[in-house]
Amino acid sequence: MIHNVHQRELPVAPAAIGRLLDGIQGSDSPIWPVDTWPAVRFDRPMAVGATGGHGPVRYSCTAYRPGRMIECTFSPGFLIQGTHTLDVLDGPTQDSCVLRHVIDARPHGIGHLAWPLVFRWLHDALFEDLLDRAATAVGHPPIRPARWSPWVRFLRRRAQGGVDAKA
Repeated sequence: MIHNVHQRELPVAPAAIGRLLDGIQGSDSPIWPVDTWPAVRFDRPMAVGATGGHGPVRYSCTAYRPGRMIECTFSPGFLIQGTHTLDVLDGPTQDSCVLRHVIDARPHGIGHLAWPLVFRWLHDALFEDLLDRAATAVGHPPIRPARWSPWVRFLRRRAQGGVDAKA
């Protein structure tokens, strides 16, 4: 079983992050790190039933609460079967929130090897970049921005045939 969580408390009201969450798809996303990762694209505006993904990862939207939550289910035949969810949760104070991403899934087929060796590392790097970008978008850039591990840089070079700028 895979249970993977990335989250960040932000000193802004949930509505501020919720607006960014609703604009997650496309090359001009305010929070998706489109400068270093494939953009999220769906076949229509965000709604239950929209299908799409990013890079080789395919999924469909199975729950959506504007400004609060997007849940997607991985497409049949993908390396893992289950859901990933982005939530905007109330924070400990009135003017704070928590942006949280959770994968709850099971590996399927070659996913038993591909998740722990490749995709987990890329996923973790991508979502730390997303959290940094969200914090920056609301005026609270991280003191220590996420850095890709040597393994992530190696995997990206192998996949893209080039060198990544983010060290």
